[in-house]
Amino acid sequence: MRTLWITLLFVAVGAQSYAQNAAIEQEIKELSLAKWQWMADKDVDKLATLFHDKSKFVHMSGSWKKDRELEIIKTGSIWYKQADVHDVAVETFGDDTAILWNRITLTAHVRGNDVQNEFTVTEFYQKEGDDWKLLDLTFSSVRDTHEIEH
Repeated sequence: MRTLWITLLFVAVGAQSYAQNAAIEQEIKELSLAKWQWMADKDVDKLATLFHDKSKFVHMSGSWKKDRELEIIKTGSIWYKQADVHDVAVETFGDDTAILWNRITLTAHVRGNDVQNEFTVTEFYQKEGDDWKLLDLTFSSVRDTHEIEH
């Protein structure tokens, strides 16, 4: 009987952990989608809250920190007009760290021209208090046939 109770306890803890991870994964997916919209809307106030003070951004043309990314978005030197998300995968590490990969087609306005590129974007998030903070956003140029391994 004792073995049965121990087994049931492990099953319950495992189910709770799975449900918690699934909830975090969904929260991160929704936050990432909101981030793409805020970028399209040039909503630097919401992005400033989301981006960690030490966050880094890696693009095709270089890498920089939070203040420069917000300036780029605010001035429209890169206008992330639309990110069509084709696939998303999230991995959690405990209840305070998550990595999201999304395969996107990005339509952006750069140097006076609309351009469209295929990317896999890697986003690192860490929970601070009740809020998730974006630590890193890296664009990797890929073919449109690229798939994210789940």
